[in-house]
Formats: sequence, C-alpha cells, structure tokens
Amino acid sequence: MHADHSTADLTELERRVRFEMECLGYPARQWTVDRNRNGIPVHDVVIVGGGQSGVSIAFRLLRERVSNVRVLDRNPAGREGPWVTFARMHTLRTPKMVTGPDLGIPSLSPRAWWEARFGEQSWQGLNKIPRELWQAYLLWVRKTVGIEVSNDAEVTDIEPLSDSLLAVHANIGGAAQRLLARKVVLATGIEGCGRWAVPAVIAAALPRKCYAHTAERIDFRALAGKMVAVIGAGASAFDNAATALEAGARSVELLVRRRHLPSVNPNRWMEFAGFLRHFGDLDDARKWRFMKIIFDMNQPPPQDTFDRCALHENFSIRLGCPIDHVRFESDKILLGHSKGTQAFDFLIAGTGFVVDLASRPELARFHDQIACWSDRYHPAAGEEHPLLGSYPYLSPNFQFTEKVEGAAPFLAHIFSYTFAAMPSLACSAGISALKFGVDRIAYGITRSLFIEDADLHLQSLRDYNEPELNIGLEQGAALSRTT
Repeated sequence: MHADHSTADLTELERRVRFEMECLGYPARQWTVDRNRNGIPVHDVVIVGGGQSGVSIAFRLLRERVSNVRVLDRNPAGREGPWVTFARMHTLRTPKMVTGPDLGIPSLSPRAWWEARFGEQSWQGLNKIPRELWQAYLLWVRKTVGIEVSNDAEVTDIEPLSDSLLAVHANIGGAAQRLLARKVVLATGIEGCGRWAVPAVIAAALPRKCYAHTAERIDFRALAGKMVAVIGAGASAFDNAATALEAGARSVELLVRRRHLPSVNPNRWMEFAGFLRHFGDLDDARKWRFMKIIFDMNQPPPQDTFDRCALHENFSIRLGCPIDHVRFESDKILLGHSKGTQAFDFLIAGTGFVVDLASRPELARFHDQIACWSDRYHPAAGEEHPLLGSYPYLSPNFQFTEKVEGAAPFLAHIFSYTFAAMPSLACSAGISALKFGVDRIAYGITRSLFIEDADLHLQSLRDYNEPELNIGLEQGAALSRTT
C-alpha cells in the first residue's frame, strides 16, 4: 500500500505546474480562425478517445494555442482507457521513469506526482507503477492542465462534407449530436482500426455466457470453483489467467498454439529515441523489414506476469496445442486438440484483435477508400506478411491516405493514433512512444490548419494596425530634421 501525504504537497505541485506552463507559454496568442457552417460553430479538432493518448494530444494542441478542441470518450467519467476496465495486470509493463503525458514539464511528470502524493522514499522503493494509480495520475494531469472530456459519447459516423469539413455523429449522454470539425483524431486504443477477435470456431459453438475476450468485462468472482481455459500466449492471456486463479478458479489451463513461448520482447528493444522519433522517416522497404521482424517475434509475457500464474499449483500450460474443434455438451465446453479433448466451464480468449476498417462505425462510410500497406508496398519474395499488408498506410503525421489518388481528399483531415499506426510510424496506443507520437500528430494538425488559412493570415497582416512605437508630432518633426 502507498500512504497518501498531505494534500498540501499536491496543491503546491499544481501551483508549480501552472508556474512552469506560464514560463513556457510564449507565444500565448490564439491563432486559429473561427469558422461556422450555416451558423453552427466548427471545432478545429474533435478527438475521439479521452484516454492517455487523446488527452495528451489535446494538451499538445493547447500548448500550440489550438484550444477549439472537443474530446469525446464513450466511457463514464474516470473510466477512460483500459487501466481500470479490461487491463488486468498489477502494474504497468513500462519502467516507472516513463514520461509522455507531461509533455516535458517536470512538475507534470509521473515522478513529481508520485512523490507529492506518496513521498520520495516511496518512489525510490517503487518497481513499476500500479495501473490504477497510473489512471489516477492521468486524471490528475487532465484536471491540472484543463482538458475537458465529454463522457458517455459514442461516435457512430464521420461524414465528409463538401467544404472540407467533417461532421462527427455521436450519441452523447443518450442524445444524438452532430459536431462539425476541421480535423478529427481517432485516439481509440489498440483496436481502433478493427475489433477484438474471438475465433469463429469458438463463437459459433458456445453460448455467449460461456466465453469472453480478454478485453471484455468478466465477472471473475463467478469463476470460483470453475475449470477455466485460456487460449493465447500473450501478456493479456496470462493476466486473465492469473486473475481467474486469484479469484479461486478450480483450475486454469493456458492452451498455446506455438511450441515455445517467445523469450525476447522487441518492444524493449524499440525503446530508444532514434527509433521512436524517426522510424516514420524511413523508406517503406526498411519500415517493412523492421516491422516484419517485430511482428514475427511476438511479445512474451513479462516475467512477473508469468510468475503470478506459476505461483498456483492449479495452473498449467499446454504448448503446441492449437484447438481443432469446440463443442458444448451437458453445460460443459469441450475443447479438442492434438493431445485429446478436455472439458471446461468457461473459456477466455486471449486472441488479440484484427485490423478491420469496415467494422468501425466511424470509418464504415469510407473504409474502402483508405489505403492499406498492401495497396502501396509490394515486398520482395520471402518478405511477404499478409497481416502487415492489412494495416492502413498512414502519412508521416498519422493521416489516412487515399487508395485512389484524388478520390477521397477528406482522408487527409482524419488522423489515426491507434495501434494500426505501428507499421507506418512505430508509434501506437502505448505509453513508451507517446511523447514522440504526440509531437508528430500535433505538427501535422497545426501545419494543416495554418496552411489552409494562410491567405486569411496574410490579410490579417495587411490589416494589422497596432503600433508599438508612439511618436508625438514634435518628436517626429525633430527626428525628420536630423535625417
């Protein structure tokens, strides 16, 4: 447990944050041009997703003096992102020194917040940040810098309009609304360009109450005394297996298609500034080669996650065990594989997600106009990778691009900050690359806003009439005699 210090320390830190932001605030002038369409105000940016990525992008835009921004999140207040919903690890997987949402302001860093709340000694003894406290930190950052999020806001469609604007259709608090925007950012998480995947063989054979994906709400208390199967070998599969064991499951068996668990985590290799900041500047061939290795290596469970399961005698792993068939008989799940048939009471699918633009309601209207990697790059023999080819091919600043040049110019106004950005930019919905990705996407947004309004700014300069030097008549006459 971490004992809270006096709230005075946190209050003083918040004062320090405001001071540092003032020190770094020049130039402070708002510069975007107000727009309306038929009398309806237009947002410069609508951000879909109010978790760590969406709020960090909004904060970065605020520091660039782009404040006409609306942030929408489908979850209730305080439950944005995965950290207190479907994330089931005890702590973050990244080192405690991670930064990102602070945008380089020391007093906004996780360490500054932690020490103000729990003390310096607590920070020194900390290994990794508990996920619930990471959520608390994110909410504190949001409150301190003044980012507002509209909760219970489900985006159902993005409609391109004839004047380069976008209409964002959403149900907000149960009421249908239509928001106008110049730019839209999708900060919709890991599955933001697709959907969580449950193998068809499972979904077709089992009653819905008998299985769940790791990204879904699961009543683990109901699994007490039950025999549970978990399919998959990723970190989330192990997290859910451990949670079921800790809830009193009679047994938990992890069924893994691979013959060996991966032992090397390519994500740790990626964590250096050169790669995370400049991967997006590489040519397509080298991007492809990097990503093919990373995708093929896969990601092992962290050691502490593996150990969390291994502590339990009623936990087991079957490697090299793909599921051949699934049946449901006499209230039991029967899983057939190369080593026989086993009976279970409940099944958890740790089977990740698939890129499927058509399945996203906000993209469904124009999903077939978005370029994927398979449309833009054809790898050499031996370097093929169908999964990589299905990912959207993004611009250097996270914009969707056109499958057919000139057919869908509105795509340049839609930015995808999701895991689907990985092959194009190596920045995704995670924490480690956040500060690099946020810089890229903010640059793309502000660049586009300024260039689109360049003629208006030019006219503003011509009309500018605010002299800094006020010379009286006598001073003017004296100056003219000396020249």
